[in-house]
Amino acid sequence: MTENQAVQQKSVRRSRVVAAACSAAALIAVGVVGTQSATADGVARNATPSAAVAAQPAAAQSAAAAVPAPGLGSAALVQSEDQVRQGLSPVGATVALTGRQGLSACSGEDTMRDLTKGQATGYASVTWTFATDGLLTESAASAPTGTAADAWEKKLVALVQSCQDEPAGHWYYGTAHTLTAAGGTAHWYQAYQGDGTVGGGVAVLRSGTRVALVELTGRPTGAPAAVEGITTAALNRLAS
Repeated sequence: MTENQAVQQKSVRRSRVVAAACSAAALIAVGVVGTQSATADGVARNATPSAAVAAQPAAAQSAAAAVPAPGLGSAALVQSEDQVRQGLSPVGATVALTGRQGLSACSGEDTMRDLTKGQATGYASVTWTFATDGLLTESAASAPTGTAADAWEKKLVALVQSCQDEPAGHWYYGTAHTLTAAGGTAHWYQAYQGDGTVGGGVAVLRSGTRVALVELTGRPTGAPAAVEGITTAALNRLAS
């Protein structure tokens, strides 16, 4: 396969992810979706941008904290109140503990279970939907050792960085920003549409032996402060 063919194949795969996400966001009912739902494993990772509207239902406020698990539970994931503080209005959440949710818009069909080769001591993931287009997804894994966590963190960073250099007119991730909170470290990146406008962002998180990737896609907000705020909140949750 030539280099040009490889780039085209990669772009086609991501385009499929974007299209699937738009359909998935439309199919998920407003409100809290049941945990362990097949939707949590199969929902795609991207959608078109939009502004956040409507107040958040009280029922959604603790949705992602519903499922405990040995070593890593959904309480370690970003919660609805974290998003509300950043001006977002989540209306539904789908949680799973299988590690089979797609990692990000950049990863195509790759999952946390793929990245860790099924060696994590626990997995947790959530897909948050909004009243309008857009998704917030997070996939986390607990490593058996610090060495494994180091390796997984590096793989996640490399995955994100592979989408920093894209052909003209294609969406891409911007430069890396690093922050530290609650004893952990995160690398976050603003996302840009093909025309250069801001469209969410993505972050790689590391706290002890836990690693995660959280991504805000679509149009809930384009403010860099919101992406940094979500990243900080997610890092604090992961450390808990």
